[in-house]
Amino acid sequence: MTDPQPIRVGIAGLGRSGWGIHARLLDPLREQFQVAAVVDDDPSRREEAVERFDCMAYEDYADLLADKAVELVVVALPSFLHAERSIAALEAGKHVVCEKPMATSLADADAMIAAAERTGNILAIFQNRRYDHDFVKVREIIDSGVLGRIVQIRMTESKFGRRWDWQTLKQYGGGSLNNTGPHYLDQALQLFGEATPQVILCHLDRTLTLGDADDHVKLVLRGENAPTIDIEISSCDAYPAEKWHILGTGGGLHGTPRELHWKTFDPAQLPERVLDTAPTPDRSYNRDEIPWQEHSWRIEESTAPGEPGFYLDLHETIRHGAPLTITPQSVRRVIWLQETCHQLSPV
Repeated sequence: MTDPQPIRVGIAGLGRSGWGIHARLLDPLREQFQVAAVVDDDPSRREEAVERFDCMAYEDYADLLADKAVELVVVALPSFLHAERSIAALEAGKHVVCEKPMATSLADADAMIAAAERTGNILAIFQNRRYDHDFVKVREIIDSGVLGRIVQIRMTESKFGRRWDWQTLKQYGGGSLNNTGPHYLDQALQLFGEATPQVILCHLDRTLTLGDADDHVKLVLRGENAPTIDIEISSCDAYPAEKWHILGTGGGLHGTPRELHWKTFDPAQLPERVLDTAPTPDRSYNRDEIPWQEHSWRIEESTAPGEPGFYLDLHETIRHGAPLTITPQSVRRVIWLQETCHQLSPV
């Protein structure tokens, strides 16, 4: 049996995300997807899309929704429009891919979920970093149990530099928590597990941004039977740390999106110890000689699909009825966390 026709896609917004991410990912997947239409205010961007995809090009979002050929709408518009435009597409009978952040409030996220349930159409949130090669590998290592009980996970995404675009303004849903944060909050919550996180610390600050939204985020989460999660996203870090630093009772891991290193040991190789309150020899501290086993991974070794995995999985859901991999309900926790942080630490 031959596969059905490619899913016909309408991309709303041809900026950094719509053009630089979604169009780029969909272009080589022409057996599964066809960019059938686009919408953007900029005529030069519309012309570029027509030349690349031989598609319809609209200036008005309503015209895109009225195009009966479009099955799936990619909402790659400014953050404050995500909920409104996604709901409109769902109610127009379209499946939807919504860029992150899913919404700028929990009430809007809930309205999006309700619209998807009411219409029976698919709402997929583009939390594409669940497909990152390093995240897939980190999750595999943690799930294997070789690091023992995970005590703490520190995630860092920092640099030193100013921004002065729309994503620095609150009125558009801007700020580092809303823009960069959803990637790392989503990964962190996946590793955190099903426990309800307790926000121990959330500090938002404005440092170098020219807008009025945050550009420095410090967040610490804790929960029952879950690791402590420490997330730092900053625009004022002149000495950025590696993305990953994981502490476990059986070892640890550190590294970057391109390279990971971790070390483990076999508990059976440790000498037996008993608690002893007697004075130590030579007034020394207790010391174990740990028989460490060193491991490493580089992105070139990855067999994970990476970014295209999002759309390949979505194709299986739309065309073959496979379960939706990234459900809006799972992303709702990200929006809850963002809203909680904004309430605890307004900028």
